[in-house]
Amino acid sequence: MNLLDEKRTETFNGKTYTTWHGSPFDRGSADSWYSRPKDPHWYPEGSYKGIRIDAADMTPEELEAYDAGYEQNEQSGGKKDWD
Repeated sequence: MNLLDEKRTETFNGKTYTTWHGSPFDRGSADSWYSRPKDPHWYPEGSYKGIRIDAADMTPEELEAYDAGYEQNEQSGGKKDWD
């Protein structure tokens, strides 16, 4: 198993989320990091592997995890430096 695929937990606003590379929380965080607009999605098999699950097919919990990842990164101020 690749280190990026290992499951871990992140806590944001008092709620704990299980995350891994490609999870809803991870994808939200990545979209914020790269200064992309919110576009809820995730990859069950890992980022850019297999099928992409878009917002229309996400559960309320998955949408919440995506938003939490996005907002956590927005609050931390972590952004890709393009210079």
